[in-house]
Amino acid sequence: MEWTTEKRYLPYNKWDAETLLDLQAQADQSQSQLHYHIRPSSGLLNDPNGFSFFNGAWHVFYQQYPFGPVHGLKSWHHMKSADLVHWEDMGLAVKPDTQFDSHGAYSGSATVINDKLFLMYTGNVRDQDWVRHSYQNGAWMDQTGHIEKLAQPLIEAPDHVTEHFRDPQILKRGDKYYAILGAQDKETETGKIAIFSASDLTGKWTDLGYVNFTDKDMGYMIECPNLVFVDDQPVLIFCPQGLDKKITPYENIYPNMYVAGSKFKFDAGKMTTTQAAPINLDDGFDVYATQAFNAPDGKAYAISWVGLPDIAYPTDNENWANCLSQVKELSLKNGRLIQRPVAAMGTLRQAGHLIRTEKVIGRQVVESHAGQQYELKITIARNQNGTLHLAGNHTVDQSLQLNFNTGKDAFFEIDRSKAGQTFNEKFGVTRKIRLPENQDLDLDIFIDHSLAEVFINNGEHVMTLRYFADQKNDKIALTGKDSLNYYGTFWNLADM
Repeated sequence: MEWTTEKRYLPYNKWDAETLLDLQAQADQSQSQLHYHIRPSSGLLNDPNGFSFFNGAWHVFYQQYPFGPVHGLKSWHHMKSADLVHWEDMGLAVKPDTQFDSHGAYSGSATVINDKLFLMYTGNVRDQDWVRHSYQNGAWMDQTGHIEKLAQPLIEAPDHVTEHFRDPQILKRGDKYYAILGAQDKETETGKIAIFSASDLTGKWTDLGYVNFTDKDMGYMIECPNLVFVDDQPVLIFCPQGLDKKITPYENIYPNMYVAGSKFKFDAGKMTTTQAAPINLDDGFDVYATQAFNAPDGKAYAISWVGLPDIAYPTDNENWANCLSQVKELSLKNGRLIQRPVAAMGTLRQAGHLIRTEKVIGRQVVESHAGQQYELKITIARNQNGTLHLAGNHTVDQSLQLNFNTGKDAFFEIDRSKAGQTFNEKFGVTRKIRLPENQDLDLDIFIDHSLAEVFINNGEHVMTLRYFADQKNDKIALTGKDSLNYYGTFWNLADM
């Protein structure tokens, strides 16, 4: 992914270690800092890359520029985990230090080949006239974490695409390797997903054209395409920029969407699907650039960038920005993705306690001092209408408001307009989904200081968002004009 308009970068070999330590100390003092999510020690974090299972551990890399919340000279930062929840910081991994990635090691993926992890990524290069040239590069990571780049690019941009050609996902099917990439067609200036194949990883790659997965116009650019098999069915996850909202409604500046199908023919570049239009992967405010992959046992997992291109966040003033979501396990139900927390998220739970009421009229305090790091599982009975307040003050006139109606014309809505410092109001302060009428509403809510992840009805919907409330506001309450019934469990969560 690439949006940088700056014409000056700080060269990698001149990065100042002392300055970096100062910036990291400043970020650590932030009240909005996260405690059980992957976040930058300083500067900018964006796309997750290279999500994989290798040498007995889970790995993910993220795009990094450590000197400020800007899209400067990018590198890959490496994280490793035994359980997809507790992550160990392995440090800087892929550096922008060759002629084929001199202006940034941009997004890519990874796959295990024999006893090594193969990384494929976009190298961003600017010439003296600041014209961008993109190269799809390769590198090997051995079991010690040492990375060695290939001397030459794997794929150079074909003539029929513009300079926007990036974010490769490498896949192996049978005895062939495939790569899908985000692209902009030169003739039509529309977003496409390109596909290439090779019988020898470092040999010649054959251009198979564009993936045929929809007859709809997907806007002017597609970023971060990912093909994953969920319950043995292909699911294409991608980020269309400039998509007509008549095709699929969305409110974020750019959406993260998916199409589920029944077959994917690699050599023909064709996906068979009956889905009329792409579906929003996350119904909240701040998810983009999701990366998914199939683990060795076939299970599908996804992790997302919680942040958006071209959007400023309050932590920019503290010289850091963005984070990664928790990892979600994927399944399909009636052709739609189900996203659930991985089982190991339960290891963060401290001693929990039950919450329950038979009748609530007016305002009921659910948790008076919830803190800023917790999980709340709550079921709200059918035929109810009210608001669940998170991060509330003593009167909950200031709070993150979760509005619900579980009767006729059922809906669930998140309103962050009164949850502290406002931002990105141009794209709205509420997000709303429709619910099945006259049914109980199940919510599994994860809070990490300035991040909320809300799983609705066992993962049928997920709504992810940043908010920046006063850390003293830690009350959870329910309000409603009529009586409300609910029950659930509250846990404080440990640091990662």
